[in-house]
Amino acid sequence: MFNGLIREIAEVISFSGNFLNLKAKYRPDLGDSISVNGACLSVVKLFNDGFCVELSAETRKILALENFKNRVHIEPAMCLGDRIDGHLLQGHIDFIGSITKINKNENGTDFFVRLTPEAMKFVANKGSIGIDGISLTINEIMDQINEIRLTIIPITMKNTLFGEFYIGRKVNVETDLLMRYVARALNFKKGLTWEQVERFSNLF
Repeated sequence: MFNGLIREIAEVISFSGNFLNLKAKYRPDLGDSISVNGACLSVVKLFNDGFCVELSAETRKILALENFKNRVHIEPAMCLGDRIDGHLLQGHIDFIGSITKINKNENGTDFFVRLTPEAMKFVANKGSIGIDGISLTINEIMDQINEIRLTIIPITMKNTLFGEFYIGRKVNVETDLLMRYVARALNFKKGLTWEQVERFSNLF
């Protein structure tokens, strides 16, 4: 599990086949889980100034791999008892979104992200979403055009790669964990029992 708060912006040394080599100050152990642009990956090799993570064929199919170059967001997995300042993320990318519009406002920058119609059922106004591993709040939902609006405050712009995002850029999207389970339960062919409803209500 992850917090959605970027620990460091790492430098991509190379990305060949299923191995991504990163230069970073953070020192993981072999086998550790690291979120790279929001995707949970395992550390398979250590260097003096970085580490290597491996991407399976299944993982490579669902990521915006064109962004695994130059610099990437990294976050180590949470420890039990850690403070949660963002929201809980699994590092399992659900969808690919794209930036459609960027508007500067009084104390931040609005980014408009187009999602697939399938993804729209997992978003809620003022709900949480993970974009390239960053925990963010959805400020507006535009169902008619399958878009959401996110407002990025200056400190987030400074500590992430959002300042380099551009119109047309693809982003890795992880929808809210609870929304996925609730949607699955509500659409299950046999419907919900009262016992299941009570179990889900206790999660909130």
